[in-house]
Amino acid sequence: MTKPVPCPPAPGPLEEYAARFDDLFTRVAQRRGFREYLAGLLAPRDRNKTLTALAGAEPVAGAQHPAVQRLQFFLSESRWDAEQVNSRRLELLLADPATAPHGGGVLVIDDSGDRKDGTKTAHVGHQWLGRYGKTDNGVVTVTTVWADERLYYPVDAVPYTPARHFAKGKSDPGFRTKLAIGAELAVRARAAGFTFRAVAADSAYGDQDGFRCELSEAGLPFVMALKPRRGTWAYGPDAHTPVDAARALEWDGPEDPGDWVPVTRTFRDGHAETWWAADATLGWWGPDGFTRLVVATADPGTLPDKATWYLATNLPRPGGPREADSVHPAADLAGITRIYGIRHWTEQSYKQVKDELGWADFQVRSDIAIRRHQALVNCAFSFCWAAWFADHPPQPDAASPRPGPGRGERGAARRRTTAGAVVAAGAARGPRLAFPLARAAALVGRMVQGAPAPAVASPDQLGRRRPRPAPLHPDLTNYR
Repeated sequence: MTKPVPCPPAPGPLEEYAARFDDLFTRVAQRRGFREYLAGLLAPRDRNKTLTALAGAEPVAGAQHPAVQRLQFFLSESRWDAEQVNSRRLELLLADPATAPHGGGVLVIDDSGDRKDGTKTAHVGHQWLGRYGKTDNGVVTVTTVWADERLYYPVDAVPYTPARHFAKGKSDPGFRTKLAIGAELAVRARAAGFTFRAVAADSAYGDQDGFRCELSEAGLPFVMALKPRRGTWAYGPDAHTPVDAARALEWDGPEDPGDWVPVTRTFRDGHAETWWAADATLGWWGPDGFTRLVVATADPGTLPDKATWYLATNLPRPGGPREADSVHPAADLAGITRIYGIRHWTEQSYKQVKDELGWADFQVRSDIAIRRHQALVNCAFSFCWAAWFADHPPQPDAASPRPGPGRGERGAARRRTTAGAVVAAGAARGPRLAFPLARAAALVGRMVQGAPAPAVASPDQLGRRRPRPAPLHPDLTNYR
């Protein structure tokens, strides 16, 4: 086999990471484009990471600059496979002891929507966009994220195509719902070697009986949220909704909890809270049914809306009649609460891939270009973990300041610029680069350096011999 022609190296530690993908690109221009695209994504955010921003060119006027056109061709026209690039990224994560998945982790399924104007862009449609909390014109992508208490990273991402893009609408053989895509991604993650304690998802997925059944038939454990007033059939005097089932549980205060059991939730910043959890009965669901209804709350007396979870799971109860025959290990109430608590890492993931790495900033229309952009953003995010774990920085002073929260999936927009880093010192005079590419090394360095956040105690499910690398920068791990 012909040895690949060398290309200009990527800045700093990015070159070692990018070189592991070289055999997936047949031309030196592709390998160069891969490095330049990642370097642009990793640069401190000063404006939307469009192609002109990635190349360091002036907006609009710099669109015809050769560096911008090079990236445009790499993203839209060049021949390379985004699936192969993502598979290689996952292979690297699996091979690294610091990021390798284990049985105590959680696979989170979610979807994320971003506004896009017009009707010509692939996958665009008038649909619900959770990021904005309303129905609008945009693109929705179904994602899977692997996470535990230490780290999180994206596994797969597949754009959802609304029915209007198909000749026969929802009856078209090519049409797939977000639920079908999510189930397929969960099965794909397991086939790729990702182990996890359970699949977790919010009520948009948990309320769907067919989705839960599909995961069960595939042999996958799950812990999913339900809407408090999701109705189900039951006899007249029995509970008809999860909140009714929770209110039927006995509770006479912390000194006499009745049906409730205290569980401890430990947060990333080190503080802990005592919650209460219980198995409830709703219709055919019960402590020893095929589907358990678990309620976890900060206050069983009032069941506050923002601090109460109603969870459906197929994990058996320890000591129950289903434990011996179940293919999944039993999980107590503390374990169920922990699994769903990890699901919130996906909200933290949105802060990075959207707010920092430019997930929604693409200005391309074709399906292949959108998928390539998403795969490259995920590569940039995974590189941050690889670079951080390779450096093993010292622990910071406990009094070091922590950054304020960024934007979550439904939060308000906030932009942060790394201190001391200027992406473009001023407007370019004509369509030229706004800053020399030689400065990219310093920009990439700032993305992966900084004081680490305080560590959190490892769960019992983590193997005792697993390495304990230093945690990531607070900007990437401000989990609450």
